Amino acid sequence: MVALVLFGSFIIFLLLNTPIGIALGMSSLVTIIYSGQVDLSYLAQSLTTSVNSFPLMAVPFFILAGELMGKGGISRRLLNVGNMLFGKYNGGLAIVTVVACMFFAAISGSGPATVAAIGGIIVPEMMKRGYDKGFTSGLVATSGSIGVMIPPSIPMVIYGVSTGVSISTMFIAGLVPGVLVGLMLILYSYITSRRRGYKGLNEKHSAKEILASFKEAKWALFVPIIILGGIYGGIFTPTEAAAVAVIYGFIIGVFVYKDLNFKDLPNVILSAALTTATVLIIVGTATSFGRILTIEQIPTKLASAIIGFSDSKIVILLLINILLLFVGCFMETLAAVIILAPILLPVALKIGVDPVHFGIIMVVNLAIGFMTPPLGVNLFVTCGIADISIEKISKSIMPWLAVMIVALLIITYVPAITLTLPRLLGF
Repeated sequence: MVALVLFGSFIIFLLLNTPIGIALGMSSLVTIIYSGQVDLSYLAQSLTTSVNSFPLMAVPFFILAGELMGKGGISRRLLNVGNMLFGKYNGGLAIVTVVACMFFAAISGSGPATVAAIGGIIVPEMMKRGYDKGFTSGLVATSGSIGVMIPPSIPMVIYGVSTGVSISTMFIAGLVPGVLVGLMLILYSYITSRRRGYKGLNEKHSAKEILASFKEAKWALFVPIIILGGIYGGIFTPTEAAAVAVIYGFIIGVFVYKDLNFKDLPNVILSAALTTATVLIIVGTATSFGRILTIEQIPTKLASAIIGFSDSKIVILLLINILLLFVGCFMETLAAVIILAPILLPVALKIGVDPVHFGIIMVVNLAIGFMTPPLGVNLFVTCGIADISIEKISKSIMPWLAVMIVALLIITYVPAITLTLPRLLGF
């Protein structure tokens, strides 16, 4: 009955169009009043203690770093490098979009930020070159989801905080799956572009021009090397790496590229602060929601029910994937990680799934949620950029969604894709 009150009130608040963070907090409050097992002050304590975490400090720093680098001209230079390398092929601009999103993912750690930074530049250019609006919108919304698969990734930080799994190990484990997804999107882009006649650019670039584009973008290309190299080299922790990324993004944007000036900084900081506040409200209320679930022993009962349904590892992982894909359609990614990771991880451990591998499965699943209606954030960001209705983009996204699901199943059932690199590096 307590579970019914908790989830029932949560669904009612969502139907009333209450923001996800507030809905989680209000449903927790209603359940505490109904059950009487803990005092009302427990909710306030949970909100405070859930965000009192050193690893969690990486989140606001990565958000600010992404804002600084997005406004500081890095995305434009990454696209220029991609255009030099791949623009001549069939569907060249589509390939450039995926490659640029993969690089920007290693800077921002956010799906919507990747869509905004890359899509704002590439969408008008693709439309000018004759690409279909539906194809272009689906490509940008899907490629942006790579933002949370390739490290640094904010959902990976949240998973590590929620489960105690090493964030550094999660980062290194996400590299190969993220690249795999990118390559599959590039392959689909190329095949579809050939079929539809989306030709590459006729311009031929000399080695000198290509080298010049790399030279101009070198400071942007160094970002992943500095962040990830520093973490894996033991120079700094993921949280410290996020702070380094902020300083680097500020120096490059203001003093090197000079696309960012001091009068832009208040707006950049305000945007990052608003995003951070939203994230931390969700983290706090989702943690309270999850702790109430634990008090009522709902995770234990659900885990027993899933394992009781089948003893096949393949079937259980398939059921978990279906559940996560469904949840991703209706729940914000960070809230889903905080609530579901403690519930589903024990199930995964019982069937012999490595916790790091399971974390990547969760992140890829919920990354797909960025591009699935009705809550797909990437879809709404792309709608604003491409001036397309949510109904049309929801239809256009279907073939891209199929590619992502195939990639998800490969990552799920071939754990070596996730675990080989961390083991080789001794994580």
